[in-house]
Amino acid sequence: MIGTDSKHCQIVRDALRGKRPIGNETFASLAILDERLEQLKKYDKMFTGVRFSSAVRKLTQQDSRISVG
Repeated sequence: MIGTDSKHCQIVRDALRGKRPIGNETFASLAILDERLEQLKKYDKMFTGVRFSSAVRKLTQQDSRISVG
């Protein structure tokens, strides 16, 4: 599971750095990482304040605009 999470982190990181195009794979990885973070928050209140960086949040908003528009 850690290896899989690392892959998703790498995909998002590369997209943010412009090393790969932002597309379906990026948004799928974002969704998986978001789900994992929510699971952690449910598991232990210690993770309640953890959130994605502003760059990742902006990328997530971009996915919402693409899906709707």
